[in-house]
Order: sequence, then structure tokens, then C-alpha cells
Amino acid sequence: MKKNELMEGFKEAFGYEGKRVFFSPGRINLIGEHTDYNGGKVFPCAITMGTYGVVKKREDQMIQAYSGNFPEVGILTAGLEDLSYKKEDNWLNYVKGMVTYIQEKTGRLSHGFDLYIYGTIPNGASLSSSASLELLTGVIVRDLFSLDIDQLDLVKLGMRTENEFLGLNSGILDQFAIGMSKAGSALLLDTNTLEFEEIPVDLPDHKIVIMNSMTRRELVDSEYNTRREQCETALEQLQTAVNVRSLGELTEEAFEAHKRVISDEILIRRARHAVYESARTERAAEALKNNDLKAFGQYMNESHESLHQDYEVTVRETDLLVRLAWQQKGTVGARMTGGGFGGCCIAIVEDNHVDEFIAQVGQGFKEEIGYEAEFYIAETEDGTKEWVNND
Repeated sequence: MKKNELMEGFKEAFGYEGKRVFFSPGRINLIGEHTDYNGGKVFPCAITMGTYGVVKKREDQMIQAYSGNFPEVGILTAGLEDLSYKKEDNWLNYVKGMVTYIQEKTGRLSHGFDLYIYGTIPNGASLSSSASLELLTGVIVRDLFSLDIDQLDLVKLGMRTENEFLGLNSGILDQFAIGMSKAGSALLLDTNTLEFEEIPVDLPDHKIVIMNSMTRRELVDSEYNTRREQCETALEQLQTAVNVRSLGELTEEAFEAHKRVISDEILIRRARHAVYESARTERAAEALKNNDLKAFGQYMNESHESLHQDYEVTVRETDLLVRLAWQQKGTVGARMTGGGFGGCCIAIVEDNHVDEFIAQVGQGFKEEIGYEAEFYIAETEDGTKEWVNND
């Protein structure tokens, strides 16, 4: 996107010139899925696909918002005195949730604002467009009104918006990656302590290929919340035998030694994924740090199998993409990414095989599913901030 295009979008929507431009990235999770709300390790990075925002402060107490991606929705409005969730407010609820919790923390904003957004993340693709919008809103409001809130606080408010305002019991992975990432790196994050390490994503001879199944997933309406409830039940039963606060604290050995206290085979499988995935993520990050891509790819493959067999969050389309990717020359590893039930997968592929990879996986997918998948090359990006690109 170019700044002048965004400014023109704002002017067309509101009839006057916008003031400041911000960018909030999307994210991919290299490995460590469904471990964040289980107190385990995750390994995400921000990507250059994301959400742009043009904003200008108003004189009154109104928020007006317009999306260049959904022009048919028109301008959505809300007053600072009533930011309660309303289904008819569509995507504005993400903005309202963030503003609600910021005002709880800092007091009532002095003015409202007009906001034009344009996103380059495919909707429902599991690249975290919702968290991107949440952090975009948080950084805009903080900077526009010179509020004393650090980036980590905004990350936590983004998760609160998902959990409390929108009713999705997700963990902190998406917001943390989008708010805290640095270009060129992925974050090995301990979701129990929020301690993290920046690990270079240095792939001079490989590309990260995102494979979009074009199967939209709606996590609030899916079994995502059920998976969390199942893990919590398994944890409660394990706690009768071992002193832990989360599944992420368990070693694989400790889990195997005590899993008999879990009453149900499905609960055992859910907990096993959470425990083994967290340990696998830590090993994978160490492998990447040591430039051992072969080992990293193997951990990706094992992650996908666990998500497919034990956690059961793949669907036909995403599982097919991964299995097609495994068959291609130059593929180091592949797995689904995000919450599951649709969305995207990722693969690490040797540079000189990327074109062939996309052609072969795309052909196999269309023959089996009946429509085309989309493919993108992932590049890492900084976390949410004001956009200084003046092109």
C-alpha cells in the first residue's frame, strides 16, 4: 500500500483529509499451536500482510470507522459514552472493545476520532486479522491521545477484548506477536511468564510459503472454546497427582507418568498435544537458532500430526495442503498454522523449488477440493506502530 492511496481512502469516506497513518501486521506461528492458553511455549513472527489505519481526532465524542475492505457496510459509529458490544456493529466491536478497556485504564478520552482501515490479510485466513485490528486500535488511541500505556499493556488489552468483549477464550499468542515482534526474528514466548527470546529467522536459501485453504474459520462459533475447556478439565484431573499450574509446566515424562488420572481418552489426547507441542516448540526454536533446518522441519511435521490426530483442529482442506506439501521436492517441513478449523498452512521450501511447489500443491488441491488455494510468500515485520513510509 502507498500512503497517498490510504489518505485518499480516508478522504473518500469522511470528506476531509486524514492526519496520521499506522500499520499493524498479521502473524504466522511457526510452531506452538494451542499452547498459549495452556501456559506453554509458542514461536510466532509478524508478517508484512496486515492492517493499515488512517486517523484524525474529532471535536466531539463520536467514533466513526470505515473499512475499505467492506465498503458495503458503510460508516460505523459509536459514542464514547456507550461502547457496549452490539452484533450489528460488525467489525467495529474490535475497536469498541479496545477503547473500552483503554478508558478503564486511563479515563475517558477527551475526543472521538475518525478511522479508515484497509487490510491486506485475507479475512478468516488464520493470520490473525482480528488481533491486528485490536493492536492497531490500541496504538492509534495511545499515540493520538498521548496516553501512558506501554506496548505490552496494549497486548494484554487486545487479549482481553477477545476473551471478555467478544467471547473467544484464546491465549495471548496473536496479540503478543503482533505487538512485540521485530522484523527478521521470531519470538520464543513462554506464555506462563511472558518471558521471550528473539530468534533470527535467517533463511537465505529458503522461503516461508503460506498456503490459504480459502476455508474461512469462525473461531467463536467453532469448537475452539471447547478445546480450551477440555484442556482445563484434563489439568484439573492431573493436579490431583502432580503440582502444576498449567499443562505447559509438565514435561513429557511427567505427563506419561500421571496421565492415568485423566478420566477420558479424548481429554488425554487434548492434554498430550498441549504438553508435547510446548516441548516440541522449544526444541524447534533451538534448532532454528543452530541453523538446523532439517530438524526444524521435522518438528513442524510432528506438530501438524499432533494437531490432526490428538487435537483434531484440522479440516480436510488444511490437512490436504500439508500432505501435498510434504510430497514436494525442496519442502523442509509443513503444518497448519493458527487456531484451525480452516484457514492457512505454512511450509518452508527451498528457493529453487518454490514455483514448482506452488504449482504442484495448487494443482493437487484443486483436483481434490474443486477450487483454488492461494499462496503467499511470508516476510517478517515489526510490531504495530505509526507508519513512516511516505511513498
